[in-house]
Amino acid sequence: MSIVIVGGNDRMVCQYKEICKQHQCKVKVFTQMTSSMRSQIGSPDLMVLFTGTVSHKMIWCATQEISGSDTVIARSHSSSSCALKNILKKHCPCCNS
Repeated sequence: MSIVIVGGNDRMVCQYKEICKQHQCKVKVFTQMTSSMRSQIGSPDLMVLFTGTVSHKMIWCATQEISGSDTVIARSHSSSSCALKNILKKHCPCCNS
């Protein structure tokens, strides 16, 4: 399963990646808006939006890039590791079996 995380804390990037690795998921993390973000998002299975730590413009850009695809969007105001684990428990097929 491929995941894109938009938002979150810069210091938590390694923890986000480790949590996703434990759930057998490939992940890309964008904590800051970059000029090449649109081309790097691709078409993930799940997009996690940490709305408390991200700009409206970055959310808009990310959601516009995946519009029309089958990507599931999960929003969380909290950008903690526990919030990410709960989202993965809900959406990751390896946790639902």
